[in-house]
Amino acid sequence: MSNPDIPRVDAREKVRGAAQYAADHVVPGLAHAMLAVATIGRGRVVSIELDAARAVPGVRLVLTHLDTAGLQSPGYVMGGGYGFQSLLPMLGAAIAYRGQPIALVVADTLEAAREGAALVRATYEQDAISVTLDAPGAEILTQADSPLPKPAFADRVVGDAEGALSTAAVRVDTTFQGPPQHQNPMELLATVAEWSEGTLTIRESTQNAEAVRNGLAQVLGLPPERIRVLSPTVGGGFGQKNSLQAHTALVALAARELGRPVKLVVPRAQIFNTASFRPASRHTVRLGADASGLMVAAVHEVDHQTSRHDLFPLVYADLTARLYGIANFRGRERLVRNDIQTPGFARAPFEHIAACAFETAIDELAYALGRDPVALRIANDASKDPLTGRPFSSRHAVACLERGAERFGWARRTQEPGSMRLADGTLVGWGVALGAYKAATAPAIAMLRLTDAGEIFVSVGGHEMGQGMRTAIAATVAMELGVPAGAVNILVGNTGVVPQHLTAGSWGSATALPAVRQAALNMVQELRRLAGDGPVNRAFQQILRDAGRSHVDVEARHRAPGQPDSIFGRVAEGHVSAVGPAYPEFVSLSYCAQFVEVQIEPRTRRIRVPRVVSVVDCGRVISPRTARSQVIGGVVWGIGAALREVSEVDPRYGGFLNADLAEYVIPVNADIGSIEAELIDEPDPVLNSLGLKGLGEVVMVGVAPAIVNAIHHATGRRIRHLPVRIEDVL
Repeated sequence: MSNPDIPRVDAREKVRGAAQYAADHVVPGLAHAMLAVATIGRGRVVSIELDAARAVPGVRLVLTHLDTAGLQSPGYVMGGGYGFQSLLPMLGAAIAYRGQPIALVVADTLEAAREGAALVRATYEQDAISVTLDAPGAEILTQADSPLPKPAFADRVVGDAEGALSTAAVRVDTTFQGPPQHQNPMELLATVAEWSEGTLTIRESTQNAEAVRNGLAQVLGLPPERIRVLSPTVGGGFGQKNSLQAHTALVALAARELGRPVKLVVPRAQIFNTASFRPASRHTVRLGADASGLMVAAVHEVDHQTSRHDLFPLVYADLTARLYGIANFRGRERLVRNDIQTPGFARAPFEHIAACAFETAIDELAYALGRDPVALRIANDASKDPLTGRPFSSRHAVACLERGAERFGWARRTQEPGSMRLADGTLVGWGVALGAYKAATAPAIAMLRLTDAGEIFVSVGGHEMGQGMRTAIAATVAMELGVPAGAVNILVGNTGVVPQHLTAGSWGSATALPAVRQAALNMVQELRRLAGDGPVNRAFQQILRDAGRSHVDVEARHRAPGQPDSIFGRVAEGHVSAVGPAYPEFVSLSYCAQFVEVQIEPRTRRIRVPRVVSVVDCGRVISPRTARSQVIGGVVWGIGAALREVSEVDPRYGGFLNADLAEYVIPVNADIGSIEAELIDEPDPVLNSLGLKGLGEVVMVGVAPAIVNAIHHATGRRIRHLPVRIEDVL
């Protein structure tokens, strides 16, 4: 059973404005920084004019590539380094993409810094650019043939997909286009850097404080022990903040040069062009089934963008090979090198668009077979992992589909496209899609302190990005110690206490909570020891007082199945240490079924989504309130990804054109109808002691293809790209 539905423990602080974000930190003598960025798509800086910037009243420092001697690249986080890309701007004159920083202007006021940055002028030598998948000059590299580590980024091959396809009774062959898209967290990228006696303190909006610390140590040539990173609360991350940003070391350098604290809040327009994003991708999906509807073969081939300077690998087929029990499967990814910043992870990074391509093809196959789309999916459920042959730790995909169909009223759906209408002629379409996401986990250390004043302190590796991590931690401690959740003080995102592993990939709760639970159990044992012959049902503060102790500390460590003890050293070094979905003895994933209704106005053809039913298998639910919030948020983003969001590229000059929230269109309240969230809440028996799996990512997977499938049901049109626009249904 799930835990009690407690309120968010940090709700009051957030609504009162008391929660501290990176840019909220204000100290005496604080200076403000702003970036000047390249206005070409590729080339090199020939000269740079700074006199006008330096003449602005209040400007104290202007840094360019001529001022960064001694700094070095942090390395690429996907290659054993720490940066979202290996390229650290301003280490040289080369320009790799439009929007790359070329100068940092620091002033007494934000206004002066902005004015100074706007006055920086550079002359360039320009090279031809390639910023789209099919543009001249794009370099194509098969992921399996690249220097990326194997087998992690090899082709996914089981059986003989081509042979089985050639003899399949029913076949579909589709190509689906995924656009570049940007995460747009409410909190902008922000850094405050302070030096004191040779020690650097960084307040950063990050999902990975340890990578920021160790990455800065590498860039600046400092021991990591002389850097502390604080990120207690993050206003959304969604993958954009999962490693060292391009600007952070420059802010630290400026603070050291000036001898005073420096703050930089990166404007959203610059974030579009200097931070990670979801890359454009193109998917070819071929499916084959026998006459009974058993899927016998699938091929999923993908081209997606990376930068010239890094290979950003994604394994789209790792998901699609595991959605169903298809005996013959081949998945292949190719990297297309463009003149862009290195793309990165956005919520459900490859699963969202992989499922969109695959699940729309599944819907097309259902129509080719004359089968109900839900029934076809249930009939092809997997009994074991198709890629490894190992058992699933738990799999309730069929339960998600069955409960969703019942709750949605799927039995009332008529199969023929265009057959469901409202009285005014509005077209109605009902669509379904299955989603999944790896149930990953990483190592964590948790420390728990009780005091004789009745205080409870917990410190654990993790970051609170609004997903409700603090609430889940508090609920876990409350469950084991029998204390109110609101009495638990939680320290996360702080490198000064315990190592802070990257919080991403839906492994945050599965990483932190088992360690927290074990720490609480260890504390119970310690209290029993301190109680001696006395009663153990006393308040813990009385036990401490009777034992003459002002406080008691315990520690617990938790690692993923199959990981060695040495993995904790890797965490302390700031390296990603998560594993999953494949473990030595089993494979573990979370699942969801998305049921969507669309309505298309008969004259304007405006597409609405009046209701969604989302049923999720994420193992045991520790914090029901924040879990439902995650589902709702993922569905809203899925609606935006399907009908609104695209980062428009300028193929002539590079960069993204709609780099603000006025033209990068996201859903608003008027776009959202009823969202019903149901959680299966069946503990996973083997993944960890709490039986929980990830939730934050899986809830977005399947929303977009369910919408696209519903649009086909309403109109009869097969749309094979995102976002779907009005002109697609005219």
